[in-house]
Amino acid sequence: MSLAVVRSRALLGIRAPEVTVEVHLGPGLPTFTIVGLPDAEVRESKDRVRAALNHARFEFPARRITVNLAPADLPKDSSRLDLPIALGILAASAQIPAAALDAHEFAGELSLTGELRPVRGALAMAFAARGRAFVLPAQSAAEAALSGHADILPARSLLDVCAHLSGHCALARYVARGEPRASRTYPDMADVKGQAQAKRALEVAAAGGHCLLMIGPPGAGKSMLAARFPGLLPTLNEAEALEVAAIHSAAGRFSPDQWGERPYRSPHHTASAVALVGGGGNPRPGEISLAHHGVLFLDELPEFPRNVLETLREPLETGSVSIARAARHARFPARFQLLAAMNPCPCGYSGHPAGKCRCTPDAIARYRARLSGPLADRIDLKIEVPALSPGDFGTVAAGEPSSAVRARIEGAQGRQYARQKGLNALLGVRETEAFCMPCAEGEQLLRHALAKLTLSARAYHRILRVARSIADLAARESVGAAHIAEAIQYRRLDPVF
Repeated sequence: MSLAVVRSRALLGIRAPEVTVEVHLGPGLPTFTIVGLPDAEVRESKDRVRAALNHARFEFPARRITVNLAPADLPKDSSRLDLPIALGILAASAQIPAAALDAHEFAGELSLTGELRPVRGALAMAFAARGRAFVLPAQSAAEAALSGHADILPARSLLDVCAHLSGHCALARYVARGEPRASRTYPDMADVKGQAQAKRALEVAAAGGHCLLMIGPPGAGKSMLAARFPGLLPTLNEAEALEVAAIHSAAGRFSPDQWGERPYRSPHHTASAVALVGGGGNPRPGEISLAHHGVLFLDELPEFPRNVLETLREPLETGSVSIARAARHARFPARFQLLAAMNPCPCGYSGHPAGKCRCTPDAIARYRARLSGPLADRIDLKIEVPALSPGDFGTVAAGEPSSAVRARIEGAQGRQYARQKGLNALLGVRETEAFCMPCAEGEQLLRHALAKLTLSARAYHRILRVARSIADLAARESVGAAHIAEAIQYRRLDPVF
């Protein structure tokens, strides 16, 4: 037989479309050609495959070898196609039975000795490989098994796969060692002394899925509070955990030990727009997608380039990001909670009790203007985090543990899902007016605040959603004037941006 067909998978965003590897051995001078939009990694597989076959004592055909990767208009990347190409050559040269290939899909990078190395995107490929057994490197088996959609057959070398296909030694189906469990390894909120207002704002933000900006001098505890925020959020359900795992798998950064853990991403302020939202010639997820169903913390917010921060505006509204390139298009989910921190002025000590600040009003205004009005308008809660006085360090008692706060947040979110099937921060205009409208006194208070603070229509609806979250924390069916008043307090810094 001079033609063999092997099935594998490509990776496009977090999707894994099927790739058919067709191998033909024809007459003519010995050549090895790969067609079907292969990138450099795929083209280099010719040398890896040749060395692996020779090392495994297989005969490398001295014929004209043509490998077609179909569909031809789908770009192929990564070394995961090494194993399918090698098997196609062996089947086309009748060194292994071609009929055994039909019930399997294959992916794996080959070393020069024929050993199999782990591949990126194993979870997404296994999720798409329904109805067939999926053969892949042993190091990727635990990740792929999380999909629950395919029989995972781990292999350590090309010889193991060939022995399985020839019927000499079948590969054992991968069996997970117990159910994966979420590991909550976040620091505890009880470590933070004082800052009662900031802790309250974090609780409200966590309850409704709202964005939060903390403004305070260096050493006030902003980063410490942000690091403990993921510990306030409820555990991911299975569908959410699978989405998070698929994104991290597509980025090549997933470990089964992370299953069910809320992502917490904190990129440096020198990060580029591509690093933040994703992209590249072969689109990869960025920080906002890696923070999906988790927290994105931007410390020193004004130090980020303005064009980088502006890329956050659309994902904050839509919960996804679309990466378009000339030959490729990918969409990544990006439903993250934004936490940000900044100093009140360039030197960081404006309003500090020690009176250290010497920044002029113009310098402070320019510093805060680095955060554009449209982006600031999308941040629901803005709070000041003052510096603790030296006398408070040893006298202020520790706060509530994260577990106690999380219990209240779980109760509030349970009320939201029972009422509207989602968090308050995700409500549209109609849903906001249906579920979040306050009593007459609260409505009057809100309209007065809108006029006094010159807030936008977007801010009006966001105040209502925050007030609804405050009411849910208090287990109240209706939104009262007190809930509106607290929500307005979280927007009182809007005019300075």
